[in-house]
Amino acid sequence: MTALVTGGTRGIGYAVVEELAELGALVHTCSRNESELNERLQEWSGKGFTVTGSVCDLASHPQREQLSEKVSSVFGGKLNILINNVGTNFAKPTLDYTTEEYSFLMATNLESCYHMSQLAHPLLKASGVGNFVFISSVISLLHTPYGSIYSAAKAAINQITKNLAYNVVFQRFLQSIDGKEFLDGVAKRTPLKRIAEANEVSSLVAFLCLPAASLHHWPNHCC
Repeated sequence: MTALVTGGTRGIGYAVVEELAELGALVHTCSRNESELNERLQEWSGKGFTVTGSVCDLASHPQREQLSEKVSSVFGGKLNILINNVGTNFAKPTLDYTTEEYSFLMATNLESCYHMSQLAHPLLKASGVGNFVFISSVISLLHTPYGSIYSAAKAAINQITKNLAYNVVFQRFLQSIDGKEFLDGVAKRTPLKRIAEANEVSSLVAFLCLPAASLHHWPNHCC
């Protein structure tokens, strides 16, 4: 299996890269921080994992296209798994965000996931076994005094995921809202400090990409 994990050098993304690579997947990841990316790639190589990486700011439309081209080149025009993990936040009161901060947060947290899904679609379809996975947040369903732009972006991701699950018939599984609530009910507490909890999330993400989690394996009355 081949996988692209966005934002894979820390936190949940890091744990997901390790989980998939340990299971034998060939993984490509990305980060805005070149030195951190190189450190992680060296670390994973030492563990015997097959992980490649690109420096990419996912807030940038051209850089997303370059990342997609790189992934296509690395994996021979095919991809099995896309993990839309990248995310960032500025903890500020709702009325204090600047126009620039709003645009950056929406581009990073929402637009990048939607665009990467569009770019990955032909690669996933070409593989014959394609999976989209989105990392959302429990605050997409709750109010928050700090981080309202982030939570709005995650709420939009919930809806995009449901629509993709309905429209993209070749894929085998997309998490439901319940799955995402569980993911970030745990995940939102883990910027690389609570790596044990990130590992709990990564195990669930890996399961969602396995044949056992396929929609094709669910009874008809569940669909």
